[in-house]
Amino acid sequence: MKIALAHKRLDLKGGTERDLFKTAEGLRDHGHDVHLFCAEYGVAPPAGVTAHRVSVLGIGRTARLWSFARRAPRLIEQSGCDVVIGFGRLIEQDILRCGGGTHRGFLARLGSEGSAARRLWQKVSLYHRTLLALERRQYAAPRLQAIIAVSTEVKCDILENYPVADERIAVLYNGVDLERFHPAKRRQYGAEVRARWQIPADAPLVLFVGSGFRRKGLDRLLALWSLPEFGKIYLLVVGSDARLASYQARAEGIAPRRIIFAGRQDDIEKYFAAADVVALPALQEAFGNVVLEALASGLPVLVSRDVGAAEVLTRTLSGSVVDDLDDSVEFSGKLLALLHRVGDPALGHAARKIAEDYSWQRHFDRLDELLQQVSGRAPARVS
Repeated sequence: MKIALAHKRLDLKGGTERDLFKTAEGLRDHGHDVHLFCAEYGVAPPAGVTAHRVSVLGIGRTARLWSFARRAPRLIEQSGCDVVIGFGRLIEQDILRCGGGTHRGFLARLGSEGSAARRLWQKVSLYHRTLLALERRQYAAPRLQAIIAVSTEVKCDILENYPVADERIAVLYNGVDLERFHPAKRRQYGAEVRARWQIPADAPLVLFVGSGFRRKGLDRLLALWSLPEFGKIYLLVVGSDARLASYQARAEGIAPRRIIFAGRQDDIEKYFAAADVVALPALQEAFGNVVLEALASGLPVLVSRDVGAAEVLTRTLSGSVVDDLDDSVEFSGKLLALLHRVGDPALGHAARKIAEDYSWQRHFDRLDELLQQVSGRAPARVS
């Protein structure tokens, strides 16, 4: 099958950009003729995948957004692809992959957390208005046959904000690389990472991974380190943020030398190997690949109820879900409970067992079923 994958950028940094790259590889390995349609290529496309560059207007992000949404479908039409999967904002596609929830829902959540000035800006901003207009057009497009939601949380978000039939939305979790993220990495790299950042070998260590600290919940996590119960616990933050200096200054005032900012790291599997627990108390996170990566590494995970991947933790003791991040007793209690179980082999085994159900191989097997159905070659079995 000749398949078009479209998004504004191919890269290995952003979540959607990485998922696009991985999908191109996976569908290629399933024997499909894969074509990428992007305005920018931050990395070379996977071997055996055909890349097309979509020309967009170069002045302002709104102009780039709108021009890509209109021009990409025209270029794809000329290529004669059988199925088009859109990873971002396109005015036309056969399958829309919603990896971050709806923009309408996102603005509503952030608006409720922010000031009146923020809410006013969201209403008058040309960029936000353009995004919302494109989103409305996407979900109402006659050509659209199926929507991929990366979690049940995202599916509910779509149904709440747009009149889409429930049966048109397939929940398909992301996959995880079970070889890159593995409990055996702990013996290889754990001590090395701790030594690099001057973390004692026997100190309890919580790992936070993500960029965009406020949305990922770092503010609330930092607040726990002012509690006496956290006096000997270390926090290692991997990721970037425009307000990094402000966060570092705040951390210095809370727990000098025990809250460490490592910046963005490409060898993130080594940091999982050094940690005892991974925490992602996000205000909004459509899925959270870090959750599966932690589980595959044999680590327990603490997440907020607003993290889509919380759904995979409800069946096991390998993690905890915080229902109310403003309840410091619940939040700190659940994190400390996980830390107290560090070293329990059953905990790591349970975590790894969950991750094994979400391999990339299984992900692409299920995606292939959906593609066959959309192209009219087989009935759908993805749910």
